[in-house]
Amino acid sequence: MMHKKYTEQTQFDKNNYEYITVEHDENKVRIYTLKNGLKIFLAQNFDAPRIQTFIPVKTGSNNDPSDNTGLAHYLEHMMFKGTSKLGTKDWEKEKVLLDEIADLFEKHKAESDPEKKKEIYKKIDELSLEASQYAIPNEYDKAISSLGATGTNAHTWFDETVYKNNIPKNELEKWLKIEKERFSEMVLRLFHTELESVYEEFNRAQDNDSRLVNYELMDALFPNHPNGQQTTLGDPDHLKNPSMKAIHKYFDEYYVPNNYAIVLVGDLDFEETVLLVEQYFGAIRSKELPQKDRIIEKPLTESVERTVKSPTTPRVQLAWRTDSYGSREAMLADITANILSNRGEAGLLDLNINQTQKMLWAQAFSLGLKQYGYFSVVAVPKENQTLDEAKAMILEQVELVKQGNFPDWMLPAIINDFKIQRQKGLETAEGLATNLYDTYIKGRTWAEELNEMGVYASFTKDDVISFANDFFRDNYVVINKEKGINDQLLRVENPGITPVKINRDAQSDFLLEILNDKKEDIQPEYIDYQKEISTDVIKNKKLSFVKNKYNDIAQLHFIFPMGSDHDRKLGISTQLIQYLGTEKFSPDDLKKEFFKIGITHDFKTTSDQLTISLSGLESNIEKGVELLLHWLSDVKPDEKIYQQFVATILETREAGKKDKNRIMTALTTYTKLGKTSRFLDILSKDELQNTEVKDFTDRIKKLFSYPFQVFFYGKNFDGFKSYIPKYIADETLKVPAPKQYPEPETSGMVYFTNYDMVQMEMSKIGKGSFVNPENFGKINVFNEYFGRGLSSIVFQEIRESKSLAYSAYVSYSPNSELNHPDYISTYIGTQPDKLQLAVETMKSLMSELPEFSVQFENARKSALKQIASTRITRTNIFFNTLRLQKLGIMHDFRKDIYHQIENLRFEDLRYFYNQEIKSIQFNTAIIGKKENLDMDAVHKMGSFQELDLKEIFGY
Repeated sequence: MMHKKYTEQTQFDKNNYEYITVEHDENKVRIYTLKNGLKIFLAQNFDAPRIQTFIPVKTGSNNDPSDNTGLAHYLEHMMFKGTSKLGTKDWEKEKVLLDEIADLFEKHKAESDPEKKKEIYKKIDELSLEASQYAIPNEYDKAISSLGATGTNAHTWFDETVYKNNIPKNELEKWLKIEKERFSEMVLRLFHTELESVYEEFNRAQDNDSRLVNYELMDALFPNHPNGQQTTLGDPDHLKNPSMKAIHKYFDEYYVPNNYAIVLVGDLDFEETVLLVEQYFGAIRSKELPQKDRIIEKPLTESVERTVKSPTTPRVQLAWRTDSYGSREAMLADITANILSNRGEAGLLDLNINQTQKMLWAQAFSLGLKQYGYFSVVAVPKENQTLDEAKAMILEQVELVKQGNFPDWMLPAIINDFKIQRQKGLETAEGLATNLYDTYIKGRTWAEELNEMGVYASFTKDDVISFANDFFRDNYVVINKEKGINDQLLRVENPGITPVKINRDAQSDFLLEILNDKKEDIQPEYIDYQKEISTDVIKNKKLSFVKNKYNDIAQLHFIFPMGSDHDRKLGISTQLIQYLGTEKFSPDDLKKEFFKIGITHDFKTTSDQLTISLSGLESNIEKGVELLLHWLSDVKPDEKIYQQFVATILETREAGKKDKNRIMTALTTYTKLGKTSRFLDILSKDELQNTEVKDFTDRIKKLFSYPFQVFFYGKNFDGFKSYIPKYIADETLKVPAPKQYPEPETSGMVYFTNYDMVQMEMSKIGKGSFVNPENFGKINVFNEYFGRGLSSIVFQEIRESKSLAYSAYVSYSPNSELNHPDYISTYIGTQPDKLQLAVETMKSLMSELPEFSVQFENARKSALKQIASTRITRTNIFFNTLRLQKLGIMHDFRKDIYHQIENLRFEDLRYFYNQEIKSIQFNTAIIGKKENLDMDAVHKMGSFQELDLKEIFGY
């Protein structure tokens, strides 16, 4: 098969700006370079009148000074604090104090005597309090949210720091004005309170099992290179001894226009956009970048084995170092990873390990970085297996690749799958913009990125075999993650910070300029679902169709109006079938057949619905339907496989009881719904072991005799209607009545589960009134104004003012179905010694809804702009109707929400709060180390009960 050759072309727009395009690029990306070196990546996407924006900076933790690790990440946090114009009431007075604070931090860093350090920090705290009277916290977020921005965030990694916003198209100039301001200078205001938030992020990372393993893995793979020697969050000793001057120096060196780019994808005009970017960013001067010696790692000549411990389930991870992203070695490593694991479909690990249930789970992947990368396999053994046995099984599968013991069809099928995944990725504004910034960070051209598929397709089976034999030698790293006590945990001492002043209603002149610069509003567009969704009826089944206007990938969904509430065994049945074949095809062969035609299948069981989905090239969907229906109607029961499946389920359940996130989910569900929830109503060990496999396979065979509807997303509805009737059976069965689960009142209970971790996590859950769609506009603004986001009252008070938690929020969640209650939840994740004060602060905030008129208006207008510039597209056109029907709504309800917010006054929000939230009693869920729990404080919250894992999981 011939592949297009993508070549760069230089062109000039109507304003005589030079830009680069790539011949045959379906996305028609334009790449401009301004005189100061700033690169601008532009592409159009008219799904919505919005623009996805990224500002990627070519620097990350790999450029941290070795004695100041974590600096790039901390700088990223400080980029949200404003400048000498944004975020200050009186810059001249504030600057004097900030300079004094910076000098004190240098003394603090140099001082070795612990007591003297504390004295210096106390002075820093005093001056910071004084300086805070001039600071306006989160004014950047207020400015950016006033545009109607969503997705406001940033991240730091090895070689990148990326700033993100999605904005309405008519606010592009104001966005540029704001970003130009913050990229022009750095002001380190509210520095020590944000430093405490970074400590909290560090603490959260210690409780993250994946980070624990990854840090050890990278250290062993890269004993000299920053990839392995400098973590993004930094060394705790460096975090405790920051240098404001070092951060300023880093900003001055790396945050220059020849080292960052502006990526804009959405509803934009190319020429107008470039002129605007030039207007705001063109005058920023470029600088010569610091020269760093390239660090070359010596080849690994022997295996390196390390052990880490934590309370979670044991696992083993192997990794081999690769060459950099885009290199021949990295691409062959990527192909090899997919020969072993191709999204759980037909890889060697998928079939030989996961499908046969020889281990709980195994997966291979490849990661290419700017310099170097690695190929890795992770495996979770069964209870009776050792980590060495798991490692041996991995190496057996790797050996099969070296021997060429994989089918000839697999390589072209993998390449085809790569193409499909790329098509899916590039069809959205965010997906294309992400690919563009990633290409920029890695120093590749867009032509190289587009030509990548052709390079992948050029590799032969012999190339893969040759690569595998040269690459997979005794040159790997092994990390054994054992179950046990992690004795490496660092418990950072709370330095004691005086809450800083929050000038909530203050506004800088810069922010007022932004707010007073009125643009013509984008008018909301509401969708006529009846017009956008074509329908038909075939054999008593409703067929719905939405046209795919983007590519050749289709989706087919069979939607059954029954779920686990109707049949407790339904979910297990759809899981079990993944391990069973038919008389014609073995389970392995079925997976191979689906993968050959590039069709993926998915079974999703919820409490009230079963959806069976197919996705892939539209030309192969009928083949997928034929294969799916053959599988379901002829599925062959196998008692031996079933008993293996049961053993795997039981072991997986035990593994879940060791995972902090799953424990917290189970605990909060118990806190919300008690001991009679559907979460706990699962098939017991006895039920699983004493049920015959035929009981489950018979359910599968009968599925298409129940009522269901069909949704097709593609290009050719008539073509689809021509073949689908022969696959639809007569309806002979009725949906059983669902089991009703109680939704008890929340009554002031405090539930606690013990877990060895650095932080404490606490969630309060309160049962509200039955859902009322007429409140949706108020709920939208309440969450924005009070409970969520960087400029919300909760965030500002708990994190910005008092540094009591890295993460804190209040969320009002309306129910998705009529005649069921809404729930209000609060969350705090923090150090044990801060929990009580954080709880008291949250309680105080929620005693009365605080009124800050400026903040309320910003939240209200932001909500309006978000609705006005949002468009419903693709499969959401259909699935939104299913969601709305549960609420008794048949039209685009955003219209009602928009009008409610348009006329909303603070008095209306206060009345809603007083009626729906203020009087609610909350239950409380707490997870953490019991010895760190302040029992006196806990008993003040309510009636205390410690729950063990069996109580919250039900087994």
